[in-house]
Amino acid sequence: MPRLLSSALALRRDPRILKIPPYLSLLCILVGAVWLFLLPLNEYSRRTYISENALLPGQVHTYFGGSDQNVLRAYKQEVNSLVGKSNVEINDKLESIVRGLGLKTARQNFTYHAAGRTFEGENLYAILQAPRGDATEAIVLVAAWENVKHEVNKNGVPLVLTLARYFKRWSLWSKDIIILLSPDSIAAPQAWVDAYHDAHDSSRVASLPIKSGALQGAIAIDYVQENRFKSVHIVYDGVNGQLPNLDLINSVVNIAGGQMGMGVALQEMWNHNDKYPDRLRTMLRGMLKQGLGLASGPHSSFIPYHVDAVTLQPFGEGWQDEMAMGRVVEGTFRSLNNLLEHLHQSFFFYLLMHRERFVSIGTYLPSAMLVAANFTIMAIFLWMKSGQPEILGASTTESSDKDDAPTPTTERDLFLPLAIVALSGSLSAIPLYIFNHVPESALTPLFYLFLLINTLFPITLSFTITTLFSPALQQYHLVKSFSLLLLGMFLSSLATLNFSLAMLIGLLSAPLSFVKPSSSPVSRIVGFVLLNLTSPPAVLLASAAIWGLNVDDILREAAVAWHVTGTYSAVVVWCVWWPAWLVGCVCVLGRPGQNQEEEKKMKKA
Repeated sequence: MPRLLSSALALRRDPRILKIPPYLSLLCILVGAVWLFLLPLNEYSRRTYISENALLPGQVHTYFGGSDQNVLRAYKQEVNSLVGKSNVEINDKLESIVRGLGLKTARQNFTYHAAGRTFEGENLYAILQAPRGDATEAIVLVAAWENVKHEVNKNGVPLVLTLARYFKRWSLWSKDIIILLSPDSIAAPQAWVDAYHDAHDSSRVASLPIKSGALQGAIAIDYVQENRFKSVHIVYDGVNGQLPNLDLINSVVNIAGGQMGMGVALQEMWNHNDKYPDRLRTMLRGMLKQGLGLASGPHSSFIPYHVDAVTLQPFGEGWQDEMAMGRVVEGTFRSLNNLLEHLHQSFFFYLLMHRERFVSIGTYLPSAMLVAANFTIMAIFLWMKSGQPEILGASTTESSDKDDAPTPTTERDLFLPLAIVALSGSLSAIPLYIFNHVPESALTPLFYLFLLINTLFPITLSFTITTLFSPALQQYHLVKSFSLLLLGMFLSSLATLNFSLAMLIGLLSAPLSFVKPSSSPVSRIVGFVLLNLTSPPAVLLASAAIWGLNVDDILREAAVAWHVTGTYSAVVVWCVWWPAWLVGCVCVLGRPGQNQEEEKKMKKA
């Protein structure tokens, strides 16, 4: 036993142990990335299923049709006559129609300011009181006048009006039905939902004159195409990567795909063959949208309030008409009407790769955690390395008496490393504020100016630190250790809330684990250039080029999302990723005191 303990102590002090963490860190990154690409395989994914038995999707006969089609045509003519008119004129006409159905109506004004623009309008909504309910629960049916692409919802609005008239005739409803007619698909629903839950800013959003009970679910209709359709596209991404309960999506798939015989698509995968490439593309598209955290439709505003919601979009050329779409909505509402409590049995954290295939959080979370763990491993490694004595060349095969002696350490100078990390974190408030508060006309010029400053500032900062403080190699190790420790901590916490964003930032930040100061000017220049290629502004510029977007459009959408829907992706980019990148640049450009012993240490590192 003493011999075994002695061998363990000797192994702990063996300098060769410190060569393992960088390889272990790289292994975590590779395994995490490979893990992600294994998820679409049958062995790692599961078929979808209904967890809430009370939903009974597709078990009822739907009656929407027949004479309702004539009513729809009449409403469609009314809606077409309103195209091009003001929001108030449109609401005046629609309100007269809804009041004619015998429903209580109300309006709500809102005004948002973002990127130098003003987003204002007036919501119109009505409440159909449940004949068999007590106004404690409600379901919402939404039709925005314009969808997220600013196309007029010419068929969606008439269909919602027709459904409201149809629902009014039935006495089976145990929950109130709220009809929401909003002027747009992002700001207006957000204002209405905020006010419904009394979470609005009264200086920008008016309170709601009338309300119903707790919202149990919401369905939005985005029906802009004029001809008959083939399939239904389910849009389910919420703000900040939040998702509706999987049972709601499964219910719509069961009703549309099973009972109605329609095709169902996800993530704009119009022709999905349920093979590995299409599964992977669907999953990655979903991850990208969830990582960006932007609202994808009127439904997105409901999800942060734990109201499960989706948007339905017909697409393709087929034989299905508005009546078929109405029956899908009717069947979904009949299922939600059956609920005795809020949807909670199924998953809220998942990745869909096909309408009938998904992976749950327990399967995909380890990939992001492994990527985040690599930063923590390197932080601990650098902390241990910073405490090593000045000379590391002593023989590791010493006598047992020496093995029993405590491991020698050097005192760590923490002030300068902590100051550098704190400074980089404080500076992150500058781009966060600028890109969320300047007018739209100044966004693009400021972005390219920031891109230039972002390239020159690390050089200036590193030169200043070297000139004024002449930090030793130990201090560079500590700077990088503290920065990576914070990065790993933030990403591992974020992974449980927004897996996709944590995974994207983790992979883009992976090179930061392996940068280090060098005595070679060529190595410093090459390392700095490579880091600049993975900087937040460079990645944004490359993404705009790949997807054919304008930088101005991306920055404007991000600013609007910040002010209207409360998207926090900008905080993660500028306050988590960018400070870590800045510290990495300072380290790679660092020139520690060039005495002989430190040069020897750098060669062995």
